[in-house]
Amino acid sequence: MLVLAVPGTPTAAALSLAEEVVSIARSELSGLDPRIAFVDGDDEEFPALRSVLDQVAADRPGEDTAAVVVPLLAGPEGAVLRRIRQAIADSKAQVDLTEVLGPHPLLAEALHVRLSEAGLARADRARLFTVATAADGIILATVGGEEAAQAAGVTGLLLAARLAVPVLAAALDEDGAIARAAEQLRSSGSATLALAPCLIGPEIAPQLLHTAAAEAECSGADALGPYPAVGKLVVAQYAGAVGIALQQPQGAPSR
Repeated sequence: MLVLAVPGTPTAAALSLAEEVVSIARSELSGLDPRIAFVDGDDEEFPALRSVLDQVAADRPGEDTAAVVVPLLAGPEGAVLRRIRQAIADSKAQVDLTEVLGPHPLLAEALHVRLSEAGLARADRARLFTVATAADGIILATVGGEEAAQAAGVTGLLLAARLAVPVLAAALDEDGAIARAAEQLRSSGSATLALAPCLIGPEIAPQLLHTAAAEAECSGADALGPYPAVGKLVVAQYAGAVGIALQQPQGAPSR
């Protein structure tokens, strides 16, 4: 069973987003019966990860692997992953924990789409039209400190190739990182910047993105949210853990 571990403060918006992601996951893998759990859940409206895992263990006694936990994270956010591991250790279930969803080419695609929706990038680089507000430098915002910024940087390289503009990753939870990235981009010749959150959404309060965009003195795109690629990557992580062969997502690197 796939258990989607949702980070951040449990809210109705986070639950709705997670439900959309699991709906995409079901459409990608027939017979999938996923569960949603919150890393900081309260066991009532927003079920806590440990309680969901204990229920799975009760429903599937004796199974070698009762659940596969997939973190709803675009990158390695250490504090959240530690809480996930602790919940798994405290539960009664036999559980496999997958890697986070990124870096991955599909995340670069999703970032491109969110930027184009905000009018900050052309939807298709091959088409000969311009967007007046298109950015010529992108700050790729993440959370999780330097480790997360380095991982996001890989996706950033893929995004830079799609947009043909420089992309720098910076962590929202590292003091001054966003401002430093903005200064570096401007000093290298970028005049119009944009903030692209390499985040699913529930990881942080939305206000932090507005604050970061103001700090960089630029406009920003929305978080990735329930973009179809997010659901596909959740399924890919689950399938890899249980040994199901899936058709490789378009844009994925060959191994």
